[in-house]
Amino acid sequence: MLDPAVPQLVVNCRTLYFSWLPADPDAVAALVPAGLRPHRDRQVFMNQYVVDDESQTTGFGSYSLTYLGATLAGVDAPDGVTAAGWWTHYVTSSDQVRTYALARGAPAQAGHTTITRRGDTLVAATHIGGVPMIRARVRVGETGNVMHNGHHRYLTALHGQLVSSIYPVVAEPVTSFEIESVEFLDPDHPIYALRPENPLTIAWGYYSPRASFAYPGGLTVLGELEPAPGPDTPGRPRPAGRVVDQPVGR
Repeated sequence: MLDPAVPQLVVNCRTLYFSWLPADPDAVAALVPAGLRPHRDRQVFMNQYVVDDESQTTGFGSYSLTYLGATLAGVDAPDGVTAAGWWTHYVTSSDQVRTYALARGAPAQAGHTTITRRGDTLVAATHIGGVPMIRARVRVGETGNVMHNGHHRYLTALHGQLVSSIYPVVAEPVTSFEIESVEFLDPDHPIYALRPENPLTIAWGYYSPRASFAYPGGLTVLGELEPAPGPDTPGRPRPAGRVVDQPVGR
C-alpha cells in the first residue's frame, strides 16, 4: 500500500481536460459544501486520462482515471487566476490509486476510462461498474510545440476537515481542439447531475497526448467540516483560525 503522504509523479499520460456549463446549475451548486461558493456559471470540469505503462509513474503502475466536479469561486490556484475545484466523482481502474486517493480525501471509486483516436476524431469514455457513464467526442489536431504549464488546485474532505492540494502540471496540447459532444448515458446515476446543457457550451479545455503532473506530499487544512444533517446534505465547513500544511496518512 502506498503511503498517501508520499508525493507521486505521473508523466506523458493521454489527457482530455475541459469544462462546460451544466444543464441543471442548481444541482451542481447543491454538490458544493456550504461555506464554499460554486462558480457564478456553475461550471463543471472533467479530466479523463490514461496512463499506458507502469514506467510513466513513480508507484501507481498503469491505470486510467476520470475525475469531475464543480468549479469554485473565491479559491484559486497559485497563479491567482485558475479557479479551484471541488471533486464530486473520482473514478479509477487501479485499486492502488483508489486506496491512495481515498486516504487523501478524494471520493474515489472503481471504474475505467478509455481514450481512442482514429484520424482527427478522439472518443473518451468512462465506465462505472461495467456500465458506460460518460462519452466525449472531440476533434483534435496534431501535437503542438506550445506548452501548457501551471498548477491546479482541488479541495476535498478528509477526517472531518476541509483540505486543499495543489498539483503542478506540464502538458503538450494538440494544435486544434473542438469538443463535438459530451454524453451522460445513465439518467439514474448521481453523476448525471453534472451533465452539460444543450446546446453544449464549453468554457475551456485541451487534449494532450503527453501530460505530466504530480500529487503533492502534503495537504493544507482549511477548516473543519460539520457533520451533515442528513444523508443527502453536504457537510458545512467552518472557517479555520489558521492554515497549516499537514501531511496525511500518519
